[in-house]
Amino acid sequence: MLVLLPPSEGKASSGRGAPLKPESLSLPGLAGARAAVLDELVELCAGDEEKARDVLGLSEGLRGEVGKNAGLRTAGARPAGEIYTGVLYDALDLGSLTADAKRRAARSLLVFSGLWGAVRVTDRIPSYRCSMGVRLPGLGALAGHWRAPMAEVLPAAAGDGLVLDLRSAAYAAAWKPRGEVAGRTATVRVLHAPTRKVVSHFNKATKGRIVRSLLAEGVAPADPAGLVEALRDLGYVVEAAAPGRAGRAWALDVLVDTVH
Repeated sequence: MLVLLPPSEGKASSGRGAPLKPESLSLPGLAGARAAVLDELVELCAGDEEKARDVLGLSEGLRGEVGKNAGLRTAGARPAGEIYTGVLYDALDLGSLTADAKRRAARSLLVFSGLWGAVRVTDRIPSYRCSMGVRLPGLGALAGHWRAPMAEVLPAAAGDGLVLDLRSAAYAAAWKPRGEVAGRTATVRVLHAPTRKVVSHFNKATKGRIVRSLLAEGVAPADPAGLVEALRDLGYVVEAAAPGRAGRAWALDVLVDTVH
C-alpha cells in the first residue's frame, strides 16, 4: 500500500541536526528536478526579499520564511514526519505509534511537496516554505515542473498494491495515476454527515485518523474494494462505488459527525 499525503503549510523548526544531504532522499529519480527547485528557491530568497515574498505569496507576518529558504543548504534537517505539522499530522501523530507501525509508515507514506516533489516520512529535510501552487520565475508553475519526473518515478514506487490518495487538489496536480495504477487507486473525500459538505478541519483530521488506524492495526488492503471493507471494519462510515470504466480511480466518501 502506498499512501499519498499533502504536506502542511505550518512546519516545525529545522533544529540543530546535520544539514540536508539531497543524495540521501528517497526516489532518487527526482534528484534533478529537486536540484532545480532548490537552486532557484535559494537564489530567489537570498536576493530581493519583497520579490521573494510576492512569488511565494507570503504575508508581512511570514517575512521570516524568506530568510529560512535562503539558508536551506546549511539549515539543520530532521525526518519529514517531524517537520510537517498541522491538523492532519497532529491526528496521525507518528511519534506515538508503535515500532512496528512506524516501520509501516516508513514504507507506505509519501508526502508531496512543492520543493522536494515527494519524500518519505523518514527522509531528513529542513523546514521550508514553498507550496505546490508557487510559480517560480525560471521554472514556472511547480505542479507542471514536477509532472514529467513524477510520471517517470511514481508508477514504480506504487508497486502493484493499493494507492490511497489523500492529497489536496494542488498536490494531486503534480501526478495523476493512470492506466492500471489508477484502477487500484482510491481517493477519499471526508464529508460532514449532516450537511454532506467538505469541512476543512473534518477533512484533514479524519484523513490523519484513517492513516493512523491503518498503520496501528497493520491493515494493508490490496485494492480499493478491500480498503472500503477495512475502513468499515475500523468503524468508519464509507460510501463507495466501483468506477464505471477501467483505468479510473475509486472515489470514497467517509461521513463524519464530529472529530475529537
